[in-house]
Amino acid sequence: MYLEYISFGSKESAQIMSGQVWLLLIVLVPIVGAFSLPLFGLISERLRNIFALVLVLVSFGCSTMALIPLLNGQAPYFFVSFFEIAGINMSFGLMADWLAVFMAMTSTLVGAVIVFYSFGYINHYKNQNEYYLMVVLFIGAMMGIVLSTNLIFLYIFWEIAAICCWRLIGFFRKDEYVRKADKAMMITVFGAVAMLLGFIILYSQTGTFDLTQMGGIALTFPVILLIMIGIFSKSATLPLHTWLPDAGVAPSPVTSLLHAAVLVKIGVYVFARLFIINFELPDVWHTIIPVVAGVSALVSAGAAIVENDLKRIIAYSTVSQLGFIFLGLSAGSELALAGGLLYILMHSIAKGGLFLCAGIIEQNTKTKDIRQMGGLMETMPVTGIAFLICALSVMGIPPLGGFFSKYMVIAGTVNAGQPWIAVVFILGAIMTIVYLMRLFVLMFLGEPRIAAKEGSNTMVISVVILAGLSVAAGILIYFPSNFVTMILSQAGVVIK
Repeated sequence: MYLEYISFGSKESAQIMSGQVWLLLIVLVPIVGAFSLPLFGLISERLRNIFALVLVLVSFGCSTMALIPLLNGQAPYFFVSFFEIAGINMSFGLMADWLAVFMAMTSTLVGAVIVFYSFGYINHYKNQNEYYLMVVLFIGAMMGIVLSTNLIFLYIFWEIAAICCWRLIGFFRKDEYVRKADKAMMITVFGAVAMLLGFIILYSQTGTFDLTQMGGIALTFPVILLIMIGIFSKSATLPLHTWLPDAGVAPSPVTSLLHAAVLVKIGVYVFARLFIINFELPDVWHTIIPVVAGVSALVSAGAAIVENDLKRIIAYSTVSQLGFIFLGLSAGSELALAGGLLYILMHSIAKGGLFLCAGIIEQNTKTKDIRQMGGLMETMPVTGIAFLICALSVMGIPPLGGFFSKYMVIAGTVNAGQPWIAVVFILGAIMTIVYLMRLFVLMFLGEPRIAAKEGSNTMVISVVILAGLSVAAGILIYFPSNFVTMILSQAGVVIK
C-alpha cells in the first residue's frame, strides 16, 4: 500500500506532527466553531458573521498548509486514533493526500466566498444564528468526509451534511419549503443507508472499515451497486435527482453550497476516493455509469431548456454537468479521468457564481420567473458580466476553465473506445449552451421590464471573485492541471 500510519504523538519529526495538527484543525475548527456562532449572535450580529467567515478561512488556510508536505515530496500523512466499540476494532483517521487536499481547498475556498456573500443576502431574514451554524457545520462535515480514512466516520459526516442540508433548504419555514426539505432528506438518507449496507458487506469481506487497509480488494457487484445508490442520491443523478431542483426554495447562498461547494460534490468525491484511489472499478461499470450519466445529462438539460424558474434552470444544469464529471471518472481513460477531476474545480467555481448572481437577481427583481425580466444589464451590469463569464465556463467556451476539462472528458471518452457516449455528451454540451444563453438573453438583454439595482457590496464582490477565478482557472490552467496530475500519480495513473 502506498500509505503508512503515523500516529499522533509518535517520535517523528516536528514537521509531520505539525501536519497532523493541520489535519485536525481543517475538520475541528468549522465543526466545533459552528456551535459558538449562535452565542456570538447574541452579542453582535456583525461579530458572528465575521467569526463564521474566519472559521471557514482558517479551514482553507489549514488545507493549504496541509499541501506543503506533499509539494515537498513527502508521502501522505495521517492523524489516527484507535479504539474499540462492541468488540470491533475501530479507528478515527484523517488523511492528507493529493485528492483530499484538492477537495478540501476547493470546498473551503468557494465556501468562504459564499459565507462572505451571505453578509448582504441573509441580513434581513430571521433565524440568522441557525443559518450560520448550519452553513459552517455543513462545510465542516464536508471536510470530515474528505479527510476520513474510516468508512463509518465517512458515513457519520455524510449524515451530518444531510441534516444541515435539510435545515437549510427549509430555512424560510413555509410549509411547501419544509416539504421539499423533507423530500431532499428522505432521498439522500435512503441513499446513505444503501451505501452503509455496502460498507457493512465490505467489512464482512475485509474485517476492517479502514480504507488504507483495503488496497487490492475486488468489490462485488452488490457492494458497488449499494455504494453507487448512495453516491447518485447525494450527487442528484437520474433517477434520484428530483430533490435538487426543488431545493431552489432555499436561500441562494445555500443553493450555491448545495450545487457548487459541498453537497453534490460529496458523492463525486466518494466515487473518486473509492473507485480511483482505493479500488479498481470492474469493466462493466465503465459502461453502466457513463450510460446513466449520459441519460441524466440529456434529460436534465432538456428540462432546463423548457423551465422558466431561474434557480430551477441552474439546478437542472447542475444535474447535467455532474453527468460530465461522472463520465470523466468512469470512462476508463486517463485523459477523461483527469478532465473529470479538473471539472470538479471548474464547475464548483462557475456554478457557485451562477447561483450567487441568481440571488442578487431574485432579491432585487422580487421574482424567479425569467419571462418577467429583461434589460437587467442596464441596471446591474457587474452582476450581468459575472453571470456571463460563469455561464461561459459551464458551457465550455475557451479560454475559461470549463473548456479544458470538458474537452478532456469528451476526448478521453473517445480514447476509451466509447465514441457513442462522447456523441451523447457533445449533444449535452450543445444543450448547455442553448439553455444558458436563453437564460442570459431573457434576463439581461432587451428592453427593461422591471426596476432593479445591483446587490450589496459583499454580494457583488463575491460574484466578481468567482467570475475572476473562472477566468484565472482557464488562463492559468497549468496549475490546476498539475494538481490533478499529482492526484492521478498518487493513484498510479499516468496521463498518456
